[in-house]
Amino acid sequence: MELKLPSPCVVILVGPGASGKSTWAAERFSAELIVSSDRLRALVGAGEDDIAASADAFALLDVVVRQRIGRRLTTVIDTLGLDKERRLAWLGLARAAGMPCVAVGFDTPADECRRRNRERTSKRIPADALTSQLRSWSAVKKELPDEGYDQLLQPTAVRVVPEAFVDAGAAAVRQVEKPSGLRFGLQLSSYTHPGGRVGMAAWVREVAERAEAAGFDSIYVMDHFRQIPQVGRAWDDFLESWTTLGYLAACTTRLRLGTLVSGITYRNVAHLGKIAATLDVLSGGRAVCGVGLAWFEAEHKAYGWSFPSVSERYAMLEDALQLLPVLWGPGNKPFHGKVLDVPDTTCYPRPLQEHLPVLVGGSGQRTLRLAGRYADAVNVFGDVVAVRKRVDYLREVTSRPVEATHLSTTLVGKNHEDLELLIRKLRPRNANPAKYAAAVNAGTVDDQIGRFRELSEAGVAEVMISLPDLETLDTVAEVISAFRV
Repeated sequence: MELKLPSPCVVILVGPGASGKSTWAAERFSAELIVSSDRLRALVGAGEDDIAASADAFALLDVVVRQRIGRRLTTVIDTLGLDKERRLAWLGLARAAGMPCVAVGFDTPADECRRRNRERTSKRIPADALTSQLRSWSAVKKELPDEGYDQLLQPTAVRVVPEAFVDAGAAAVRQVEKPSGLRFGLQLSSYTHPGGRVGMAAWVREVAERAEAAGFDSIYVMDHFRQIPQVGRAWDDFLESWTTLGYLAACTTRLRLGTLVSGITYRNVAHLGKIAATLDVLSGGRAVCGVGLAWFEAEHKAYGWSFPSVSERYAMLEDALQLLPVLWGPGNKPFHGKVLDVPDTTCYPRPLQEHLPVLVGGSGQRTLRLAGRYADAVNVFGDVVAVRKRVDYLREVTSRPVEATHLSTTLVGKNHEDLELLIRKLRPRNANPAKYAAAVNAGTVDDQIGRFRELSEAGVAEVMISLPDLETLDTVAEVISAFRV
């Protein structure tokens, strides 16, 4: 099986000349990750064979390695690696930067190294020098296990991946051997597309139809009035959420439709309840009402709204979670909460669903407690470890059947090559590819199956994914199909 190393990490290649280090590295890592003493010799000398430039090349190598690790960039050190003092210095740099460090030992038989060296047309090592390297390797390979690396590897199939995918391979196997079900929601977080506002309606319809065909269970939209800084610019095209959901209701037949999530300060809560009830009726009973604390202060100021304190917003949220079911129920009894007062809760037509689900967004313990008391689901963030802790806490504070859902940006490639092309295409020009890959959870179909299986095992019932490239919808369909049991 392919071994996955977490990004970022330090990989030290150790072995005599002609043992296959450079070939192995070039086949498994992109060129910008590899720091090669041979290439640096060519940079500071007359060429890669300029032995007289070796001291300068190694001095430069140490500088480059130190700078890369200091920036927490994955670094593959392609040199002999036979100098213990230098190896331990690199290991120390990795430890100081909080990066895993692995050593790869190339225990190629001496006769094979000599044969390869004889057949070289360039960079041929003098016979006595190679003999000395082979002798040194015999001692070094006994030292490596005690030097403290996170892993000591033989040359094998490896790939550097975002940390979320390090253990995903085993989880993907579990999904094949004993499948578990999982719901998938598509989050629309951006409306920027080549057609602009003239082609907006057709584009939204096309995305919805493709999502439904791909097997998604739901579509969620962000409830904001201008684009948030984590995604784009304030002046980027951005559609109002509940109006968009009404349009999506007409574009689809089975997808559940909701906000992820509506800020509790954005609308009169009784009005929000009326809007959600209307959507449920017109969609044939497919509405989900997502609500949250609201966090985007700049948006409030831009639209002339007050931005209450955290405690005031929590009080509004708690009242809203109690008010909404009253609005959707029969009659017109009044509601008097801590901060909300609604004298008449008439709301007809009532939702088609006997119980219109309420989803709360947020991962803090106070939010989890509110969701445990009043909501049907709570959307949490974080990696698998964080999600498991939050789900465990939710189970501690409530015996109600409250679902956990999870939102993440997700980039899916058909295979490694396709994924690399997507990363190059989509990453901002000044963004490091590995850091971008981690930010968007970039992985292959199998990687994503494993990651979502781990989230399912952590207690997640539905994953909502925001796609950096909606052209990958057909590839995402392969992931979704693995969870249809």
